[in-house]
Amino acid sequence: MNTTNNTILIIGSSAGIGLSMAKQLSASGNHVIMTGRNEANLLKAAAPLKNVTAIVCDVTSEADVDQLISRVEKEFPNLNVIINNAGHAVVYSLASGADTYQNAKDEMETNFFSIARINDKILPLLSKQKEAAIVNVSSVVALVPGNLPTYSASKAALHSYTLSLRHTLADTNIKVFELMPPLVNTEFSAPIGGANGISPDEVAEHFIKGFAEDTYEIHSGKTAFIYDLFRKSPEEAFAALNAGRAPIQ
Repeated sequence: MNTTNNTILIIGSSAGIGLSMAKQLSASGNHVIMTGRNEANLLKAAAPLKNVTAIVCDVTSEADVDQLISRVEKEFPNLNVIINNAGHAVVYSLASGADTYQNAKDEMETNFFSIARINDKILPLLSKQKEAAIVNVSSVVALVPGNLPTYSASKAALHSYTLSLRHTLADTNIKVFELMPPLVNTEFSAPIGGANGISPDEVAEHFIKGFAEDTYEIHSGKTAFIYDLFRKSPEEAFAALNAGRAPIQ
C-alpha cells in the first residue's frame, strides 16, 4: 500500500496511538483527517501539525458519524484510507457483583459496533478510489484474553469481523488491515500498567512499515511473541499473558 499522497481518516486521534499515526502520516505527505470526542483535546493535538483537518466526532453516535461522512464526501472526495482507532476499556473482575453486562455493552459499542457502522457508511466512497484501505486497530488480546475480560471479547469480535471483511473485499480495490498492538504507554492503558509498554510512536512505525509491505495482520512489539506462542499452545499463551510475562494493549 502506498504510504504517501493518501487522504486518511483516523478515528480516535487526539491522543495515544492515533495521534502518533497522525503525526507520522501527515509528515510523510498524506492529508490526515483527525477525529475525537473532546473538541478541546482534539484541537490541541492537531494545532502543531501540518496537513491535517480536525473534526469533532463521537463514533458511537450515529448522528455524529452521518455528519462526518457527509462532510468527508463533500470536502475530501479522494479519501482512500480509514483507520479505526477509537477504543474503550474497563478494568474489572468477572467475580460476583461485577456489572459485566453494562461494561461489555459499552465496550462492544465503541470497539466493535461503531467500527462496523462507520465502515459500512464509508465503503461507497472508498470503492470509488483507485487504491483504498480499511485499518482496524485491535489488540493482542483479540488472540488471547487478558486482564480486561470483556474488552478482550470486544477485540476478539473485531478480529473475527476483520477477517470476514478482508475475505469479502479480497477482489476489490479495498485492502483490509488489522493492527494488533501490545501494551502501549498511553493514558488509555495507564490503569493496566501502561508505563511498562512500548511507545505509541513505535506502534505507528510498525504500522506504517506493515502497511507499506501489505502485511494485513500487523503484530506490533510483543504481540508477535504471543501470536507464535498461541499457535504452538493456546494454554501456554494464556498462562504467559495472564501471569504478566507478556504485555497487552
